[in-house]
Amino acid sequence: MESYSAERQAYWSRLVALCLLFVFGLWIAKDFIAALVWGLVIAIAIDPLHMRLRQRWPGRARQMVIALFITLGIALVVLIPLVVGIAQAAKEARDVALWIAAAKAHGVPPPIWLGHLPYGAPEVTLWWQEHLANPEAATTQLHSLAGVDLLTHGRLIGSNVLHRGVIFLFTLLALFFLLRDRDTIIAQLRAAGHRLLGDGSERIGLQAIKSIRGTIDGLVLVGLGEGVVMTIVYLLLGTPHPLLLGVLTAVAATIPFGAAVMFLIAALLLLGTGSVSGAIIVIVAGLIVVGIADHFIRPALIGGTTRLPFLWVLIGILGGAETLGVLGLFVGPATMAVLVMLWRDFTTGNSTEASG
Repeated sequence: MESYSAERQAYWSRLVALCLLFVFGLWIAKDFIAALVWGLVIAIAIDPLHMRLRQRWPGRARQMVIALFITLGIALVVLIPLVVGIAQAAKEARDVALWIAAAKAHGVPPPIWLGHLPYGAPEVTLWWQEHLANPEAATTQLHSLAGVDLLTHGRLIGSNVLHRGVIFLFTLLALFFLLRDRDTIIAQLRAAGHRLLGDGSERIGLQAIKSIRGTIDGLVLVGLGEGVVMTIVYLLLGTPHPLLLGVLTAVAATIPFGAAVMFLIAALLLLGTGSVSGAIIVIVAGLIVVGIADHFIRPALIGGTTRLPFLWVLIGILGGAETLGVLGLFVGPATMAVLVMLWRDFTTGNSTEASG
């Protein structure tokens, strides 16, 4: 009896020590967990392509080359649009600064399109003449823009960019090692899952993988499709910077209803050129595109892959984004898909182990 008690005490001591060590390890790596999860999400998304390349060029040395090639490709896909966007933003910021200086020196005359507004044109024109048309009034209205502490904001932005750059670098490193050691990692995960969850662990993992891939199809691919369609709309309507707006629309469209912000910006740019009808058309066209994408295509892609009802798809996407930011867009639906699968097993009387 005393021997049994000693064994139990030793068991619980080891368990507590392991839990403390695990928590301490998570605390040390807390700033890089997001990078590791991002690497895992990307590895899952591109695994079919990765396996086709490995089958075409087998061999351990070639596996490392393939992993390096894919990692560099992902880096270029992210960095090239980012560099182009930063260069364009810098140019736009310079143009805005010149416009503010000219407005403070000479005032801002009412644009022609104000007179073509369907409602409130006289009132809006009068307000513009009183607050922006002469240099003194324009200087007062634009004083807040000039009074911003650019140095402080520049330091904050620079620090944020540096932090995200480090996270992106670690994401690429994690992706490379996940691709290079894919078979070993999968074998270890299967063994650990079997010990923790039993025979049904592989089914849970497959459900999470299908959900991540379905979410990527539903968010990223549909977002790119929205961006392409709206780029064509921007070009036809003569919107300033149509290609840049199209890229930003595609990025914003990965978040449900996020593209609406870009439609508003495009409409304001069209109003600035005097095209009231163009502004109305771009908003109407954008709402139609978003309505079709978010209410029909996305639920079919994500829910169809994971058998997840649209309500839980939406909760997973929005709740995940609220909790984990952009990463939550992919982790949230995967979590909901696994929980719904376990709930169905429980309510139908099928145990996870039996269905594995």
